[in-house]
Amino acid sequence: MPETDLQDLRAGVRDLASSFPAEYWRRCDAAREYPEEFVRALTEAGWLSVLIPEEYGGGGLGLVEASVIMEEINSTGASTSACHAQMYTMGAVLRHGSEAQKRTYLPDIAAGKLRLQAFAITEPDAGSDTTRITTFARRTPEGYVVNGRKMWISRVQHSDLMLLLARTTPREEVAKRTDGLSLFLVDLREAGSSVRAEPIDTMVNHETNAVFIDDLELSADALVGEEGQGFRHVLSGMNAERILLASESIGDARWFLDTASAYARDRVVFGKPIGDNQGVSFPLARAWADMRAASLVRDRAAELFDGGETGGTDANVAKLLASEAAWAAGNAAMTTLGGYGMAAEYDVERKFRESRLYLVAPVSNNLILQHVAGHVLGLGRG
Repeated sequence: MPETDLQDLRAGVRDLASSFPAEYWRRCDAAREYPEEFVRALTEAGWLSVLIPEEYGGGGLGLVEASVIMEEINSTGASTSACHAQMYTMGAVLRHGSEAQKRTYLPDIAAGKLRLQAFAITEPDAGSDTTRITTFARRTPEGYVVNGRKMWISRVQHSDLMLLLARTTPREEVAKRTDGLSLFLVDLREAGSSVRAEPIDTMVNHETNAVFIDDLELSADALVGEEGQGFRHVLSGMNAERILLASESIGDARWFLDTASAYARDRVVFGKPIGDNQGVSFPLARAWADMRAASLVRDRAAELFDGGETGGTDANVAKLLASEAAWAAGNAAMTTLGGYGMAAEYDVERKFRESRLYLVAPVSNNLILQHVAGHVLGLGRG
């Protein structure tokens, strides 16, 4: 998309997101309430379906444009965590889903009639080692029967569909530990009591759950892609997820810097604006530089993804740099506002809590550093 069109896209998204004032987000945060009105507005405007091809009713755009949408939303003080999964799950479905799956679900997702907001991978005893998940999909004449437990699965109660990763071959029977995993598209409307979610109370308004799966019956056409190759299929979604969450962090950093800079220009102490002091201005300037660097890596990662690149190093590094830039900007903002940074009415403390999440989720930054050390530098992975 030409730069002028990207600027128009930014302006359109920002106008919509800005129509939800800070009071709205404060209320949702205090009540731990899902921002239903906000998600509905984004859906109706078509922003959540931009990655769906036009032939299925979507915008037919790429991850570059999707990243701009996520960034602009968060730069207004809003939060995309309630709906970002509908973006990144598209990677696995679009690249590996069957034509029947696409034609059955994508038009209704694009039209806002269905929500695909849940991605069930993580398990209590596996953590970040996805190859050790034990949720098992047993083959039957009709399809599969799934049993297991998932952890940190967000937005299940607000989703009609869920992507589910399960073992179809025991780990001890595969040649490579990443083999024997399969990806399924689950219609939660039909699952009934076979899928049960228990909310987990966290420090941010990010609805997440422990999910219990008991004798869930799936037809054979619920399988996404090839049986046993689900780990590779899910990477399409994971890499998109890293890039989009990096974009959210960049948006958060922008909001922190805009908010703190405005305060530093207006707040007068000892006869001058506090922003005249290097102790205030330098941390903000450094956070801006970090944000700018993260933004450039994010741009590159999105371009590679749109070009069909399957490697995840750039996507992961973008998430690493962006989450740390947002956290640095948040700390600088908290220091700049002093006591007012702790006050809910200034919103810094809410965004501060929200930005902290992405240092450890959906993958810990330490694991990204381990990936770079092992796969890029050729060092040990210990």
